[in-house]
Amino acid sequence: MTTVEPIRKLEDIRKLERYLKKKSRRDLLLFTIGTNCGLRISDIVALNVSDVKNKTHIQIVEKKTGKFKKFPINAKLKPMFDEYIKDKKPDEALFRSRFQNRLDRFSAYRGLKKACKDIGLQEKIGTHTMRKTFGYHHYKKFKDVAMLQKIFNHSSPYITLRYIGIDQDQIDKSFTNFIL
Repeated sequence: MTTVEPIRKLEDIRKLERYLKKKSRRDLLLFTIGTNCGLRISDIVALNVSDVKNKTHIQIVEKKTGKFKKFPINAKLKPMFDEYIKDKKPDEALFRSRFQNRLDRFSAYRGLKKACKDIGLQEKIGTHTMRKTFGYHHYKKFKDVAMLQKIFNHSSPYITLRYIGIDQDQIDKSFTNFIL
């Protein structure tokens, strides 16, 4: 399995959002959840309309860990949810394929990979890129590795920093600034 990277530049995130807005409301919402909540793709595609309709928080049991997770729906996602679900039934899958089945993680991967390729992103991209992008930018904004470790359910700060690519950034910076 190839290790994917976060999208480090905000302008690349915005470029991808503009592209997705033109191509697919579904894929834009999926990407925005991934980058604003840090959920794994298996938890995103498992969401139903009832999980977000008239809610202030999303509450799930993580597929991978079996742990309960609750977090607020932010100001960017709230209007996106309201618009996206207005004609959907509460028991419906939030993300559906063109065949009206629940979207699977492989289809989500193909859509994200194609969108990133189409806009020229060079990073190693996968659906986990969304989770890592959330982590990378959350850390850059708050510098709180303990909080991020808790959000991700990681066992140590080192794992969290390595996971989001901060340790490599720090190594690169130390080499760049070290000249004998």
